[in-house]
Amino acid sequence: MRETDVIVVGAGAAGLSLAYRLRTPPPGHPAPGVTLIDAPAGPLRPPERTWCFWEASPGDFDGALSASWESLRVRGRDGAESVGRPAPFRYKMLRSRSFEALLADRLDGPGAPRRVTARIDRINDVASGAEVTGVAADGSELTLRARWVFDSRPPRVLPPARTTLLQHFRGWFVRTERPVFDPRIADLMDFRTPQPTHGLSFGYVLPTTAHEALVEYTEFSRTVLDDAGYERALARYTERVLGLGPFEVTATEQGVIPMTDGRFPRRAGRSVFRIGTAGGATRPSTGYTFAAVQRQARAVAAAYFGGRVPEPPPAYPARARAMDAVLLRGLDSGRVEGAEFFEGLFRRVPMERLLRFLDGDTRPYEDFTIGLRTPVGPMLRTVAELPRLARRVHRGRAVG
Repeated sequence: MRETDVIVVGAGAAGLSLAYRLRTPPPGHPAPGVTLIDAPAGPLRPPERTWCFWEASPGDFDGALSASWESLRVRGRDGAESVGRPAPFRYKMLRSRSFEALLADRLDGPGAPRRVTARIDRINDVASGAEVTGVAADGSELTLRARWVFDSRPPRVLPPARTTLLQHFRGWFVRTERPVFDPRIADLMDFRTPQPTHGLSFGYVLPTTAHEALVEYTEFSRTVLDDAGYERALARYTERVLGLGPFEVTATEQGVIPMTDGRFPRRAGRSVFRIGTAGGATRPSTGYTFAAVQRQARAVAAAYFGGRVPEPPPAYPARARAMDAVLLRGLDSGRVEGAEFFEGLFRRVPMERLLRFLDGDTRPYEDFTIGLRTPVGPMLRTVAELPRLARRVHRGRAVG
């Protein structure tokens, strides 16, 4: 049995980010011994994926970015454009493989985390901390102990909630014959797509050159589509709406992100914590996760080096989570028309302030002024309804 200071279960964005922050202690503090456990190849290990986020430049991971944009655009159902430059922020696109390669270099060298490939079955508190048991890649039984364990694996079941929607999407990486994209502008939401009865749908276009882009079809709804449904939606969007002409699909990606007002417990034992999506890092109203993962990792590392219990803090303030609960219920009930809601926000609120709002970084008076630019009557009726709603377990898939 091996003992160490910290075990991080899962080597995705949350796990790698925490290992990296613990690897870079403040002056006068030694780096802890860290064991980083990755899932074996197969269904437990997620495919390559794209993370997007906004931050002021330069950022810690700029060397691994696929692209970044200083201008963002939202297109209404009638094609009307809202374009903003949210300085000092840039919108950044990061592929998981590039992120993993960058952090592998930074984690290398003396004192590097021990890397283990294993399927983890149990994590339990013990007298000296916590114990992790599972099956190693060679089929042998694995038992490890540490003072602290951080579990970044996605939840198998979502917590009970009054409202649970799914953000589900499929994207094509396309290469066109004609120069049809403007690589200076990213399209965050293009509502020229058929809208579902509950929730909303939109296109999402991240151009990297005049000929290349990631083009996604996204829905916020109760259930996912089948493969044929996504393919039809993307074919319609690329041909009828964007008018790309002849193009080649060079790669695809697909995912499901939970949008729920359920409460994700960040502590699973005296010495066991959850981070990432499992620790509430996904913003319920948007699905963005990566920036919150970085905030959590920095906070955990600061607590560890400060000699405090390194419990991850809430990823978003209580006020932001309450507003998200109202929006999710409004969308799910049909009381709030999703495309109209987001069109109005991006048209009426300065882009920089809106991005800070989506990060939970606005002041109460700013939240109030943003709230006045939403459908006030339906939102207030939803506020009155929420306390009477029971929390129920979602029976569909949790995340993918």
